[in-house]
Amino acid sequence: MTKEQALEDVAKAKYALEVQMTKLEDLLGGLDVPNPIAAAKEKCEFGKWLYSDDNHMRTILGELFYLRLEELHKQWFVEYMKIFDMFVHEDEKTFFSKLLNSSSISPLDLDKAKLYFLELEATTKELLVNLEKSERRLSALNPSKFH
Repeated sequence: MTKEQALEDVAKAKYALEVQMTKLEDLLGGLDVPNPIAAAKEKCEFGKWLYSDDNHMRTILGELFYLRLEELHKQWFVEYMKIFDMFVHEDEKTFFSKLLNSSSISPLDLDKAKLYFLELEATTKELLVNLEKSERRLSALNPSKFH
């Protein structure tokens, strides 16, 4: 992985996170969203990048930077799952199938989901700040540090 590839990967991770938040916001607004967010932290676009065996980010960024990103990503999914669980029945396998049938969610549940979304926004901002720090760190590293 070159320095340019690492920087591009971080930019893609930031974009994926922003897209996920937009999709969630649209869903909470009652819109039909194609390709909803994966319900597992390893399967979303950000998670695929973070947990990829071939990106070497743990080594390149350093353990502390990487662990902070991982911690925030886990926190993001804990908060996200509060919303997800409100819109999917235990026995249903399709994602947000309950949400897409707006008559099956109560106004109270929708209000709760919107409050959870506020918590998720704060975590997202912190995650984005840490990604920006990662970009600055990568930019400052000597190209010889990359494989």
